[in-house]
Amino acid sequence: MSKRSSAQIIEIGEKWIYSKGWKLFDFQRRTWQAYLEDKSGLLNAPTGSGKTYALWIPAALEFLKENDFCDIKSEVQILWVTPLRALAKDIQAAMQSFCDEIGSQWKVGLRTGDTSVNERQRQKKSAPQALVITPESIHILLSQSDYPNYLKNIRAIIVDEWHELIGTKRGVAVELALSRIKKLTDYQLKVWGISATIGNLPQAKRVLLGEDLNREAITIKANLNKKIVVESVLPDEVERFPWSGYLGTGLLNKVLPIIRQSTTTLLFTNTRSQTELWYQAILNEAPDLAGIMAMHHGSMDQKIRMWVEDALHEGKLKLVVCTSSLDRS
Repeated sequence: MSKRSSAQIIEIGEKWIYSKGWKLFDFQRRTWQAYLEDKSGLLNAPTGSGKTYALWIPAALEFLKENDFCDIKSEVQILWVTPLRALAKDIQAAMQSFCDEIGSQWKVGLRTGDTSVNERQRQKKSAPQALVITPESIHILLSQSDYPNYLKNIRAIIVDEWHELIGTKRGVAVELALSRIKKLTDYQLKVWGISATIGNLPQAKRVLLGEDLNREAITIKANLNKKIVVESVLPDEVERFPWSGYLGTGLLNKVLPIIRQSTTTLLFTNTRSQTELWYQAILNEAPDLAGIMAMHHGSMDQKIRMWVEDALHEGKLKLVVCTSSLDRS
């Protein structure tokens, strides 16, 4: 078949965006163009503005430059790294939905700490074309004996929520994995970072990409004014509370109205014991929430945690009282 130009690839993406009734932002089009020109870079755009599609659409469509929709090989070509396990399933579903709707036979796999052994074996025997993966799972993958062959066809690595990783041990783990995969792949690797809130963009880009890729890399910043509302919930009187200690459920009467007027609320606590304390206090005060509220912390059985995550994604829960286990792998 004849090769497609970048303009033709972009047109396919535009048609899909418009078919959903969405607006195509300038930063998305610029990111598509840069990606299809084989550039690496850093995308800075507000949460909810379409950052995922800004990079997933060109990544999924790039192979159409020289291939047909049906010319699919069982090899991992894209690694989508996310530090937030709670979002991994949503990201994977959105990516797979795009492929299905444009008629592509690409498969998007999911690999986190909760991925079953059977699913990992299926991914090993029949590799998905894209893999949504956490930093820890990348290193488990790199520890396997056949990993050089499994990763030799990687064309791009996209690191989501880079602001969550940079400067942390998990961020260093990602940097080390990137350095290794650069030496494994048979292709000129593209690396992109995605961030909603990050201060020093040049430094963030250089740390992620390394000096070799950073020289020709691009920074794309969305020019969008998204309104963010932050409301603090404080007691009416602070004099009667100790200077140290846990206020906690003393604010229950202020938290409950917020829960009731919201479609879904995540109530984060610092510890597992506080999660259970809050859950029981809310249940005692508002028994009508039984059945549409749940807990999530690291000591819970994996099957229960996965059920909570699925129910949350499906909109079945009004409230989840949780620790950071809900967004960490």
